[in-house]
Amino acid sequence: MYRVTEIVEFCYGHRLLRYKGKCAHLHGHNGRVEIELASPSLDDQSMVADFSDISRIVKEWIDQNLDHRMLLHKDDPLIAVLKRHDEPVFVMDTDPTAEAISRLIYEYASSRGLKVSGVRLWETGGSVASYSPAAAR
Repeated sequence: MYRVTEIVEFCYGHRLLRYKGKCAHLHGHNGRVEIELASPSLDDQSMVADFSDISRIVKEWIDQNLDHRMLLHKDDPLIAVLKRHDEPVFVMDTDPTAEAISRLIYEYASSRGLKVSGVRLWETGGSVASYSPAAAR
């Protein structure tokens, strides 16, 4: 199996509604996401995928939707307040944990035709969460 990984860095804020601890409060992260693609064979250019294509597809979406935004659960009462003040918000169906954000990015990249085998999100230098479909590992 051949594998390639594209890395995208972005900044985001969030809070976890269902968490009892410091992460229940608004805070931010300098995230680093690793998008891994896998293929049993190479294309006609001897690649799994062109790094520039991966970057163009995924980085552009992250820049437009997640970078420098507050990622919040759809039930968070702060959404209305932030929107009223023209603050950028990205609303999620779940708490915006690193695990959920990893899956969100995986699903977007896969929907764009990339052969994604997994996504890892480094929330801090020492904390990483990942998502991959059960069949990919």
